[in-house]
Amino acid sequence: MIHVESTPNPESLKFLSEKIISETGTEEFQKNDITQVNNSFIKELLSFKGVELVLLSKNFLSVNKTKDVSWNELKPMIISHLNHYFDNNNSPILKDTSKNLNTNLNNDDTTKKIIEVLDTKIRPAVARDGGDIKFKSFKNGVVKVELQGSCSGCPSSLITLKQGVQNLLKHYVKEVNSVEAN
Repeated sequence: MIHVESTPNPESLKFLSEKIISETGTEEFQKNDITQVNNSFIKELLSFKGVELVLLSKNFLSVNKTKDVSWNELKPMIISHLNHYFDNNNSPILKDTSKNLNTNLNNDDTTKKIIEVLDTKIRPAVARDGGDIKFKSFKNGVVKVELQGSCSGCPSSLITLKQGVQNLLKHYVKEVNSVEAN
């Protein structure tokens, strides 16, 4: 059963599943990079008219669309595509083939604290709105992050970034002065 939730971004919807969608964590795919996508489910979804971006997470996927296509025509197609996949497959759309190679970031104590706050306090809230936030770098007091999924292109993402993410990080990690989207 697929449940659909709206997000703060009017051009994005969140599709929730009882089944695992991604074993690899959160990954984002964009239509303009479709030639580099190997996963047939994602490639087909990105080829739907109006689909610009797809974010897959453990139990949901978010879809960002263009303004010229309505959710009334796109939503049933996405639900049908998901249902068809799970009717014919007993495995997640994204399967974990590696064992977290992402741990070689610059892991000094400050960076570790920043990533911990992002993972425990910020990422769950952003995921509720169908998005994700990825740590990119920390240098000279400035944290660079990437907003993904529903957060990408959302009118309220700058407010979220400055009032939410920046305030929380400054509160928990004294070395942080500001946060910027990458």
